[in-house]
Amino acid sequence: QVQLVESGGGLVQAGGSLRLSCAASGRTLRTYSVAWFRQVPGRGREFVASITRSTGTTAYAASVQGRFTISRDNAETTIYLQMNKLTPEDTAVYDCAASESDYAGTESYVYNYRGQGTQVTVSS
Repeated sequence: QVQLVESGGGLVQAGGSLRLSCAASGRTLRTYSVAWFRQVPGRGREFVASITRSTGTTAYAASVQGRFTISRDNAETTIYLQMNKLTPEDTAVYDCAASESDYAGTESYVYNYRGQGTQVTVSS
């Protein structure tokens, strides 16, 4: 059982940056593929970015490509989502999800574990 904890959300002005963190309580994330999703009330959960377990291959939603970067720290205990050039359309609850598979797809069902989420609000 993996418990994921997100942090780093907050309120930022449009054009600003935030860095979200996803950590696994008491263990490394070395053996997990990890993705970030986001959700706005009244809308479905949206894939944001992912990173695979073995090769660290990354993937991004078209809406964040070139602005967001997903990465692992050297100790492989934390997954980061660096978010730059934020717009009000990025406002959402962001959560991370993990899978023991080496496949880091865009579908929610791929991931066995999910954190509680952290709120990101971008003001115009």
